Amino acid sequence: MDNARRPPPPIRRELTLRALLTGIAIGALLTPTNVYAGLKIGWSFNLSITALLIGYAFWRPITHTFGGAAWDRYESNISQTAASSAASIISGGLVAPIPAYLILTGETLHLVPMTAWVFSVSFLGVWVAWFLRGPLLSDPRLPFPVGVATAETIRDIFERGREALLRCWALGASLLFAAGFTLLDAWVMTMPRLVPTRRLEQLTFGFDPSLLMLGFGAIIGLRTGLSLLLGAVLAWGVLAPALLATEQVVVVDAEAATAFSPLVEWLIWPGVSLMVAASAASILRWPSARRTLAALTAGTFPWRASGWPVLGLLVAAVLTIGLQIALFDVFWAAAVLAVPMAFVLAAVAARVVGETGIAPIGAIGKVAQLSFAATAPGHATTNLMTANVAGGAAGQCADLLNDLKTGTLIGASAWRQALAQCGGILTGSVVGSAVFVYMIPRPAEQLLSAEWPAPAVAVWKAVAETLALGFDSVPASARAAVLVAAVIG
Repeated sequence: MDNARRPPPPIRRELTLRALLTGIAIGALLTPTNVYAGLKIGWSFNLSITALLIGYAFWRPITHTFGGAAWDRYESNISQTAASSAASIISGGLVAPIPAYLILTGETLHLVPMTAWVFSVSFLGVWVAWFLRGPLLSDPRLPFPVGVATAETIRDIFERGREALLRCWALGASLLFAAGFTLLDAWVMTMPRLVPTRRLEQLTFGFDPSLLMLGFGAIIGLRTGLSLLLGAVLAWGVLAPALLATEQVVVVDAEAATAFSPLVEWLIWPGVSLMVAASAASILRWPSARRTLAALTAGTFPWRASGWPVLGLLVAAVLTIGLQIALFDVFWAAAVLAVPMAFVLAAVAARVVGETGIAPIGAIGKVAQLSFAATAPGHATTNLMTANVAGGAAGQCADLLNDLKTGTLIGASAWRQALAQCGGILTGSVVGSAVFVYMIPRPAEQLLSAEWPAPAVAVWKAVAETLALGFDSVPASARAAVLVAAVIG
């Protein structure tokens, strides 16, 4: 009798139309920021918490004022999942292997095929993440700090509304200030750029009041920021002046405003050697990476394979293999090999993300390129695009596991999140590709310049060239520097 009188439990609103559309809209708004940042500084940002606060700040006042179902934590989780999946779309290659391919070949990749390619790589990452989520999210040694932070933010904003409003105000104020400052600098009154001397200006030294760089430095922390500063000082403050002093290794027009282009063509080689060697060594150094590789080799990794996710994985595999062959003329065996390689690299990348919160996209990309060097020696395009599949899917998988960790902690449905992720990557693929085509219509002319340094593009391009053409493709004067940098790395 008591059970008959008890009211039915409330229906949980989760994968609602408004939650999905809100996430898609926020993702479309945030995706260009990662494309821009990736081409400028070679890094991207996890925007889960930003998307979460934007959705909350939009819907809570509306539902309180006009009525209707309250915006709850589960809808917030779906919204931020779709938005962060869209914003992380650059893992699909938009700021590294695709531009490198366009520069090396001189070909063009129009909006529709570029969108299809980026979506296929990211779609593969969704299903790789799905099959890895069980063993990785249940491992007590992998806290997934970004996913935990997002889950804690969801709890905070729905349990302590005043603090949530303060966070939203802080987010909105910083957005308005940054946008206003940039518009003022671009259209009204250019902020002073302090350049001590003509010589330092040629070496690209100076003070540029960029809020992008200030915000980036605040996020990455002092240790990483100082590492970047040290690299800039060594390359542009020590090596570059020495190269210019020889007047033979690097030739620069005395009247040129900047010597960036001719100098970076030499400096890229020891820089790439340093990064590739350090990436390979770090993969072997990470305890979680060694455990994952050992489990995969022994065949003891606990895979989950059943039902419609298997169909999703098969569709993703066929799509990526077909597009490799159709768009880039990749040999079918190499195209097929990219799919299992994506699983291996994704398992490694996801464990690193689970431990540190940082996706090792750069390291995974270099390892992917080196792994595929033996399958198609002498073919730079094959090296780039097969590594794009493996490394891109691995990077997307690592980002998506953070969202699935958030859902696990708040009791959300994993399959509903997977559907939201698919909607997000479709949005990100369309918007990200359109932004790239609009901003960089001439990649060979615009990229690897002072305006668009695109460091990730430079690294992927240099590694592909070296693996395709051999060590002779490296400038003779830079070969000794390459060897020294490799040992140091």
